[in-house]
Amino acid sequence: MLAGSHGAGTAFAMRLVVRAAKATGAARLIDITGAHVDSCLYHGKATMDFVDRLADGEARVSVPTTLNVGALDLLHPELYRGDRRTATAGRKLMNRYRALGARPTYTCAPYQLVDARPALGAQVAWGESNAIAFCNSVLGARTNRYGDFLDIGAAITGRVPDAGLHRTEERRATLVLRLADDVPAALRDSDVLFPVLGIVLGRRAGSSVAVIDGLARGQSEDRLKALGAAAASSGSVAMFHVTGSTPEAASLDDALQRRPPEAVELIRLADLRAARDELSTTSGERLAAVALGTPHASLAELERYAVMLGGRRVHDDVECLVSTGRDVMATAAERGITERLREAGVELLVDTCSYVAPTLRASSGPVMTDSGKWAYYAPGNIGAAVVFGSTAECIRSAVAGRVVLDLEPWGGA
Repeated sequence: MLAGSHGAGTAFAMRLVVRAAKATGAARLIDITGAHVDSCLYHGKATMDFVDRLADGEARVSVPTTLNVGALDLLHPELYRGDRRTATAGRKLMNRYRALGARPTYTCAPYQLVDARPALGAQVAWGESNAIAFCNSVLGARTNRYGDFLDIGAAITGRVPDAGLHRTEERRATLVLRLADDVPAALRDSDVLFPVLGIVLGRRAGSSVAVIDGLARGQSEDRLKALGAAAASSGSVAMFHVTGSTPEAASLDDALQRRPPEAVELIRLADLRAARDELSTTSGERLAAVALGTPHASLAELERYAVMLGGRRVHDDVECLVSTGRDVMATAAERGITERLREAGVELLVDTCSYVAPTLRASSGPVMTDSGKWAYYAPGNIGAAVVFGSTAECIRSAVAGRVVLDLEPWGGA
């Protein structure tokens, strides 16, 4: 490949992979079975120049490759409310990656695609921070943090450096985070805990591997998704363990690979309340919009939204926007879920995300979300004033037309 026998584009991609191997001190490259590419999100001319160099050099992906979100919803382009030149360039970039042989999934949650989920122990190259955390932690497949443009380099060559989380010893938890006794049982078993816990995890762990101890066994994938997405936002978390819920942490001893931890820290109720409060940048009852589905809503979450609405409609003064993957939306449509949501006044967004692209109609006023990741990034990305709450609180607020919060799971404060 380096010699150019597979074309100039592949030689360019392999040079990137080899340079990464040198930078990480890897002694060899290893084969991968799949990739998820984040590079199709438009960030300016350099992003287009890069893919043009690959395409003009006749490069093609050599392993099954899914694509992360792009700059706009290709199925509903009317939802884009930004600069038209940026939209045109974003569309072109998304299509250029498709021309390299990648699957046009355009989702930040490729793990929701049954035929794209790598098996336990599989070696892959995934971009997108929440997907990386989910891949390593929840699926037990192995990837490092492959950012732009190393992700597509790995997809084309089918190789990655044998370093970091590809290696068993690097996947050992070195930090134990234990929920303190003052965390109420109602909060431990509430969905709202997990994005907030993820913010704390990210700040405590940084780029190290931590194990969370003290939660009930068998936590759902959607809860673990929310946890990992927030942790990858507030920190550089690429892998975590949850005792009794993630495949490499059947026990605390398993997560530690039968070695003592470097540190054990308590997470108290006050720590969780502080992280929750930091996710809101405004207060009061005024509400302009509700943004759900970051990371992209799963089929189970879409059904849950419809059930929570229970035949009620979103208030006329509130925009309720749900982001999901186009494949998940197609399945939801077959089951009548999308029809129920749209009848209730919910708008569905695919191929992008509402904190990445200018899609919210509400140009001013608070936006409520149940996502730690959305709350973390939206103020800086799109200038949103954020109110954080549980999914149930978001749905109740969307219907009521004002912010409705329930502090009972938090001990009343």
